Amino acid sequence: MLGCVIHGQGDLRVAELPVPEPGPGQALIAVRYGGVCGSDLHYWRHGGVGDFRLREPMVLGHEVVGTVVTYGPGGAGPAPGTAVAVHPATPCGVCPECGAGRRNVCRDTRYLGSAARFPHVQGGFADRVVVPSGQVRALPDGLGLRRAALAEPLAVALHAVRRAGEVAGRHVLVTGAGPIGCLVVAAAKAAGAAQVTVSDLLPEALEYARIAGAGTVVRADDPDDRGWPGEVDVAVEASGVAAGLDTCLRRVRRGGVVVQLGMLPAGHSPFAGNLVVSREIELRGAFRFDGEFDDALTLLAGVPAFDGLISAVVPVGEVESAFALAADRSRSCKVLLDFAPSS
Repeated sequence: MLGCVIHGQGDLRVAELPVPEPGPGQALIAVRYGGVCGSDLHYWRHGGVGDFRLREPMVLGHEVVGTVVTYGPGGAGPAPGTAVAVHPATPCGVCPECGAGRRNVCRDTRYLGSAARFPHVQGGFADRVVVPSGQVRALPDGLGLRRAALAEPLAVALHAVRRAGEVAGRHVLVTGAGPIGCLVVAAAKAAGAAQVTVSDLLPEALEYARIAGAGTVVRADDPDDRGWPGEVDVAVEASGVAAGLDTCLRRVRRGGVVVQLGMLPAGHSPFAGNLVVSREIELRGAFRFDGEFDDALTLLAGVPAFDGLISAVVPVGEVESAFALAADRSRSCKVLLDFAPSS
């Protein structure tokens, strides 16, 4: 079978891999689509994500959907042939975080296509992938595989909005209009936000934010943009740069909440810490998700407008072109790899 393997910075290859066999309690999935995530791009461009560095070749990908092929001994779930999405996380279930219901920050989790542990957890950008059967989700009625490929990043966005607390009737600022930022817009609107303002450097990215439901968009590099709010109730930093966090801290009201969702560069990041003190701003992190994955599938099934965030579907044999397109935010939002057999 074909798989997308990252060997190091700038070294991404489509390789022939052995077809895996499902073991006890596992499911074999025929992958149809895989969404190119910002973390996949970081492995490709920089050889790592934050503090997680590549130490061996790794199959990329954790945003995957497809159909059930078969199960290993003791595996059970949707019938073979069923269209499914794959929850990419395998928490340990025994650490203090799992016991406290915070499985998304499990200290010993396994996550598809992640170099956070060694040996690395191989990802889902391959014709076939084996996962624990409990991580397989049948798609709701009305949801096709193409749109379902947004489930993982939408779950990230839903978790970030929930970390913010009550947003119904409130003004939310989102810094960064990449795929995650746009999905945060949709998540905030679904949670009842009265107004969502989005900032970014690129006008093309801001147009995708409008598709997602943003009422106001502003240029991040133009402090005189008339769309900038005087203050907001909640701010979600989704750009992964320190300047975005600084903007959130300066725009949120006293006693407001800032959620840091974007993964900042490794090492130290400067931010206006005194504002956290003098304004009693609550600064909260948001990392991945847990049960929000199922909520994401439900939301996707009912909102066709999400299709507008998928800017391209590229055959897996052209993975370098797909990654280059996904890295160019002036030309794309979410790019999907297509693992359909070539004719």
